[in-house]
Amino acid sequence: MAGQPIRVVIADDEPLIRAGIRMILISDPEIEVVGEAADGREAVEAARAHAADVVLLDIQMPVLDGLSALPELRRAAPAARVIVLTTFGERENVLRTLEHGGAGFLLKDTAPAELIRAVRAAAAGDAYLSPAATRHVVERLAMGREVARAEQARTRVAALSEKERDVLALLGEGLSNADAGKRLHMSEATVKTYVSRILAKLDCENRVQAALLARDAGL
Repeated sequence: MAGQPIRVVIADDEPLIRAGIRMILISDPEIEVVGEAADGREAVEAARAHAADVVLLDIQMPVLDGLSALPELRRAAPAARVIVLTTFGERENVLRTLEHGGAGFLLKDTAPAELIRAVRAAAAGDAYLSPAATRHVVERLAMGREVARAEQARTRVAALSEKERDVLALLGEGLSNADAGKRLHMSEATVKTYVSRILAKLDCENRVQAALLARDAGL
């Protein structure tokens, strides 16, 4: 609801890391840290119990690691947006995060201001990737095994109207709604409506997944 703070759960097995993240987040008056978790299982329970808007999720945790917890989080607290925040930026971690519906991927050396921007973006329904994660996504598209994925993407994109495909192509370029509107001579609000329609038709969780699909389809 408008006017309410963004409710965040921090999941990391190191208390000092959680404390540092908490201090960064609460410096923004529009963010409230409502819960903490020391493992993936606790993260799922905390997100559900506290009706979290955003969950910051470490990968390497006991009991249930972050990437295994992510699908459970999506089921247990479907309204929560999950950002993986880790020291391990390997390609596979990035791709698994996106495939499981994660709303973002950041490394722990991220600047405090960028962390806050990521939380705000996730809460607003957008996705946020660190530059390193973006590079992994681009590399993925260059691999030969993407042929079958490209064919599937083209089939899915065929269901869109011509104008929807135009908007999707600009998502694939990483343009914001405002920039896409300028390119297509549309208002930002109109582009936002198109984006919502595209995500629904393509069954995509967020703009990043739609952008990947656009790239796969060769738009």
